[in-house]
Amino acid sequence: MPSYVNPEKCDGCKALDKTACQHICPNDLMVLNKAIEKAYNREPEMCWECYNCVKICPQGAVEMRGYADFVPLGATVTPMRGSDAIMWTIKFRNGSIKRFKFPIRSTPEGSAVPSGNFGEGSADLNSPALFTEPASLGLPAVATFKK
Repeated sequence: MPSYVNPEKCDGCKALDKTACQHICPNDLMVLNKAIEKAYNREPEMCWECYNCVKICPQGAVEMRGYADFVPLGATVTPMRGSDAIMWTIKFRNGSIKRFKFPIRSTPEGSAVPSGNFGEGSADLNSPALFTEPASLGLPAVATFKK
């Protein structure tokens, strides 16, 4: 389900030129209505459902219906961001609440290396090896099948 903004909670990030949800949205869907100083999703049908806007909103104003694989119908999902983790709170229709805490970063911002420092890997696109194998698996060679 696409993200939506609860106008009662949104303060437009104090009416800055760009809100937090505008800054983080990978599809540039979140915009600020300067007349009422509230953000909104201008094209919900194009939402990737990445939860970035939900997690970054300082007011908790951006909401999203959870996926059925971890949130049953009618439940709500609310993330609370900390400096080292996100606490996900799920409130079920019967009023019960469950919380799950997950770390958000294990490396300093900007220091992630896409290859994982494993070099170039296999250049053969027909190889059964994935990009970093066998080094990332700690194996001397990739297992192969005899024909």
